[in-house]
Amino acid sequence: MQALQLSEGKVHWSEINSLPNPSANEVTVKVSAAGVNRADLMQIAGKYPPPPGASDIPGLEVAGIVAEVGSGVAGPQKGQRVAALLAGGGFAEYVNVPAEQVLPVPDNWNDEMAAGWLETFATAYLNVFMLANLQPQESVLTHAGASGVGSSLIQLCRESGNPITAIVGSSDKESFCKELGATDTINRYQQDIVETMKGIGGVDVVLNPVAGDSIGKDQHYLNQDGRIILIGLMGGREGTVDFGRMLMKRQRIIGSTLRSLVAERKGEILTQMWQQFGSQFSSSAIQPIIDKIFEQEDIQQAFDYVAANKTQGKVVVKIDG
Repeated sequence: MQALQLSEGKVHWSEINSLPNPSANEVTVKVSAAGVNRADLMQIAGKYPPPPGASDIPGLEVAGIVAEVGSGVAGPQKGQRVAALLAGGGFAEYVNVPAEQVLPVPDNWNDEMAAGWLETFATAYLNVFMLANLQPQESVLTHAGASGVGSSLIQLCRESGNPITAIVGSSDKESFCKELGATDTINRYQQDIVETMKGIGGVDVVLNPVAGDSIGKDQHYLNQDGRIILIGLMGGREGTVDFGRMLMKRQRIIGSTLRSLVAERKGEILTQMWQQFGSQFSSSAIQPIIDKIFEQEDIQQAFDYVAANKTQGKVVVKIDG
């Protein structure tokens, strides 16, 4: 089968051995489209190896057709359209995935939408609604508001009634986030984030993929008992934290990664997310925002586009085998 291979920091499509049959609790998905995530870029750069036992092929989310079903699988059926959340292996013609990490695709979604769905929405839901335990009327702030995760979180907060502020890097991205339902937006190149947030009135939960010095700044406008969920290192591994402020305001900083979680835990996340927001997904009140679609042979251009911080939503690659 065709699969994406890495060589000295570059990617290329190659013919590799076919997949083994799915294990008892797995399904095999014939991939039609795969979403691009920053974790893929980090893996290609040698900075984010796959978890033990996971495929070394990049790709954390796909859409396609169930081609084979393991003997112990009771849910997905052969021939069914599905979206799958992966620990790796998505940029390939076929992928095996635990059945818990598969969800049916809403009838009115195309394959590209379905491929840009689970990684970003599961990341947003896990970190803000589960780990931070977001409560009714609590306020949220997301860095990289126009990204796949940011645009997903804005929609979830809009539907749950939680006000959300989005930090972005351009006026176009401000408009994009406001159209999705962001209560407020901040252009980090034109506004002082700390002072602007003081005017807004503080925030209860921050989703932060940046790290570096941004954590200490987040503390300034984080409310009493506020939570910062750290999900990335775009701004660097090191920064300053005000431990005195953390103690006095009972603030929490929580580190989190979705990729390394076991299949059962990922299944719990998808189940809870669907229970809370399934009707909104099915009606397209909430849906993945697809920025750009690339052909399989142009996958390097897709990676470069994401790396350049140009995205407003998700980038997806068609997989035609």
